[in-house]
Amino acid sequence: MQIVRDLGGYSLGRSDLVRRAMSKKKHDVMEKERKNFIYGIVDESGNIEVPGAIRNGVDEKVANDIFDQMMDFASYAFNKSHAAAYAVIGYETAYLKRYYPVEFFAAMLTSVMGNNDKVAFYIQSCKFMGMEVLPPDINESNINFTVVNGKVRFGLAAIKNVGKSAIISIINSRNKKGKFVSFTDFCQKALDSNLNKRAVESLIKAGAFDSLGLYRSQLLAVYEQVMDGISNDKKRNIDGQMSLFDMANSGMESKKDNLPKIEEFDKKYLLAMEKEMTGLYLSGHPLSEYKDELDLYTTINTSEIMASTSNSVDDVPDASDNSPINTVDLDNKTVTIGGIISSVKIKATKSNKIMAFITVEDMFGSIEVIVFPKVYERFNKLIQEDNICLIRGRISMREDEDAKILAEQIKPLKKMNGNKLYLKIQEKDYNEMLSKIKPILSYNKGQTPVYLCIEGENKEMNVEIASKDLWVYADKELILKLSNLLGEKCVKVC
Repeated sequence: MQIVRDLGGYSLGRSDLVRRAMSKKKHDVMEKERKNFIYGIVDESGNIEVPGAIRNGVDEKVANDIFDQMMDFASYAFNKSHAAAYAVIGYETAYLKRYYPVEFFAAMLTSVMGNNDKVAFYIQSCKFMGMEVLPPDINESNINFTVVNGKVRFGLAAIKNVGKSAIISIINSRNKKGKFVSFTDFCQKALDSNLNKRAVESLIKAGAFDSLGLYRSQLLAVYEQVMDGISNDKKRNIDGQMSLFDMANSGMESKKDNLPKIEEFDKKYLLAMEKEMTGLYLSGHPLSEYKDELDLYTTINTSEIMASTSNSVDDVPDASDNSPINTVDLDNKTVTIGGIISSVKIKATKSNKIMAFITVEDMFGSIEVIVFPKVYERFNKLIQEDNICLIRGRISMREDEDAKILAEQIKPLKKMNGNKLYLKIQEKDYNEMLSKIKPILSYNKGQTPVYLCIEGENKEMNVEIASKDLWVYADKELILKLSNLLGEKCVKVC
């Protein structure tokens, strides 16, 4: 800052603009100030507002070199005290992660509780490091994420609608009266003014009672009646309204659940409840059955995008050899991402055209995708909540904003079914047609084998399989392109 004032002739206020631009790493602002620093600023009346380095007797090349150093500093720099503090924190966290990895990640997950994307990100990091993250459990979970038998146990405070006072009541009851052996036992021991029906419903949906061997469908059907019955019993006891029969059986009060004989909800519905209550899928993931397809068709996932936008020590991902993270400059890069459309917001532009803002979730987190009018017009039928799709587009990264994807193409994500794609080509046209077909096949890479059926003059057919780098994702759009080129009868999937 002193150099800017002395060499450039800046005022205190204007030199502070440069300081702020450097600290915020605003390279565009710094480049604008380069001219002012070297040549100064002269107003319309010819008055010199900022003399500049040259007027102060500094050679132009020297002034540029000095400003280059400031530009380098603006790229990534700390003052010494800040750097020293970061070094200490970096060393301490590295030590803890190396020698106490489970405790480290339990603390890390607690620190980001409430930010679903970061919780999902660190849970995936745990899995890649071979650590298991256990779901919430009414008999083991505490307020925050904790370590249980070398595993990370989900914290009850991460469940929606369950307040801290209710969790403390549950833990105190568990510690004083013993672990809960049934849902009825839970209500008898823990039911008080801090634990309401909404909190219990959320615990059931999040799977906190699963370890008791009960179906969530059964508990959701009866939890209100059980809670009302036990609450009324406690009131009668307080009012002294116990009958002789009640007194005779008060010491033998049954802890057994009386549950209806109904089937458990299907897996998809159970996962939806977990997502609703915790913002995460805990006992599985709707995309698990599409893992092979996602590995094949996508070029990036949300954890890699999150890693590339991380600016703090807390956001530094696992750096082990088996980490999925690849921190690269992604701005304006064309990528393909796959996942579930979790939300859709339709907006009208100033020109009265329709566009959409959608949130796509993969197995690592979520990202906003912007669908401009032209793209929306082509793919609007696919832009529905709960649709599983592949999205091709450019990543947009702006300062102080989360990364976004500007959609260019949307496709449904389908399971690979072992089909084969057959293309019939006339022998005389083979070289010409192959040169036109290859770019189309390369653009739609997939797992469906491509067979080239080369037809000779005497209708003889020579069939050869294309190299694996030309295998495709055989969707309707690809079939249409090939049919337009070769003819509808010359393209067949079977």
